[in-house]
Amino acid sequence: MRGIIAYGAYVPWWRIERAAIGAAHGGSAGRGTRAVASYDEDTTSMGVEAARRALRTLGDAGRELPETLVFATTAPSYADKTNATTVHAALRLGRDVRAFDAVGAVRSAAGAVDAALDGSRPTLVVASDVRTGMPNSPDEREGGAGAAALLIGDDRADAPVLAEYLGGASTSEEFVDRWRVPGDVRSRQWEERFGETRYVPLGTEAYKLALDAAGVGAEDLAGVIVAGPHSRAVRQVAGKVSTGTAGGSLDVLADTVGNAGAAQAWLALAHWLDTAEAGQTVAVVSLADGCDVFVFRATEALATHRPAPSVADQVAAGNPSLPYLKFLAWTGMATVQPPNRPEPARASSSAAARSEDWKYGFVGSQDHTTGAIHLPPARVSYRGGAVDDMAPLPMADATGTVVTFTVDRLAYSPSPPIVFAVVDFDGGGRLPVELTDVDAASVAMGDRVEMTFRRLNSSDGIQNYFWKARPVRG
Repeated sequence: MRGIIAYGAYVPWWRIERAAIGAAHGGSAGRGTRAVASYDEDTTSMGVEAARRALRTLGDAGRELPETLVFATTAPSYADKTNATTVHAALRLGRDVRAFDAVGAVRSAAGAVDAALDGSRPTLVVASDVRTGMPNSPDEREGGAGAAALLIGDDRADAPVLAEYLGGASTSEEFVDRWRVPGDVRSRQWEERFGETRYVPLGTEAYKLALDAAGVGAEDLAGVIVAGPHSRAVRQVAGKVSTGTAGGSLDVLADTVGNAGAAQAWLALAHWLDTAEAGQTVAVVSLADGCDVFVFRATEALATHRPAPSVADQVAAGNPSLPYLKFLAWTGMATVQPPNRPEPARASSSAAARSEDWKYGFVGSQDHTTGAIHLPPARVSYRGGAVDDMAPLPMADATGTVVTFTVDRLAYSPSPPIVFAVVDFDGGGRLPVELTDVDAASVAMGDRVEMTFRRLNSSDGIQNYFWKARPVRG
């Protein structure tokens, strides 16, 4: 039996009300909110967060299982350089684990999932995306941000299948409905009715073929997840393929998260898995330059292997107060005057390589003799002075307490002010870190925090990643 043996999802904390978008343009932009990647987030950092949550459900076996990592997005932080290796380093996967990108098209994620299901190796597929558009465009209103991770493999005692793959099918056809020139920040779209005429027959055909391949009928499905960048086609296909199913067309988070591009279908699947009961079956229909359909059945193991927080909890915890002008700056649709401070220097590749475990994996060191924890790792213990008597100590999953902090309005930041804090970690270790996803006015000593992988800055095209602390929520 092959299928999903672990999954995780990440929804950014920040939201913008669609009403705020509409008000900025003197009109209406619909109801609900859309998720917004913070100024220090990108598709790589969000993918790391989703993958961490997936692997955490397997305990110590989580890092040992994947033999291949595939990172899928339409908005990679790098071209030429492989983005998946950054995710690989942050997860501290073994050097023998393959790391590949599948980037550039919304369909890339479905292709990665399809290849993983058709293969034999345990494969971690990470789909992450940031979608936006020109001011006052439908893409600006309907876009979103988020990530989902699926660890796909065969059933085993220490990693049981949570959602069995029953079968699927695909249809493909060449037509120019949506496109983006490399280097451009926005997509362009042909007249909507044209895309609808192409997608509806492709979607219904693939759906029927997938049900036949899976050996199920519409009446056997708990519902259907239909996702894609063409909202009009999604609605039409959902209306047709959900007929006769128990739950109809399932929530794809359009009113709360927005359309997260390559990650959308898999975010919606994670949302369904969070509450699915054993034996329930779902069809995932992904519309992008054709149609890919996957049919999964929840197993008994699902109830005891769900990640935390759930997608619903992340949606509920979001902060919808992001101002429209800051939203434009964060999404790259407006260029704002930076602080009158020296900009950060380009991150050193050689220095990063020397400290890879610390920089990407947040691995400190612990003195064998005294148990003293050192952040960053050290050769000489501050307690007792022992030299080279250290063991690596992963700290990415540690929680801690803010013991003091400062709100700095003078230091350089793409989105001032910066909140710096000194954190005492549970079990030992102290580190001054930057806080993120916080309201500077509400930070207090005693706040509980956890670590999150973020982008400190970008200079000369090099993304400088490290770890920040954020409040523990939920």
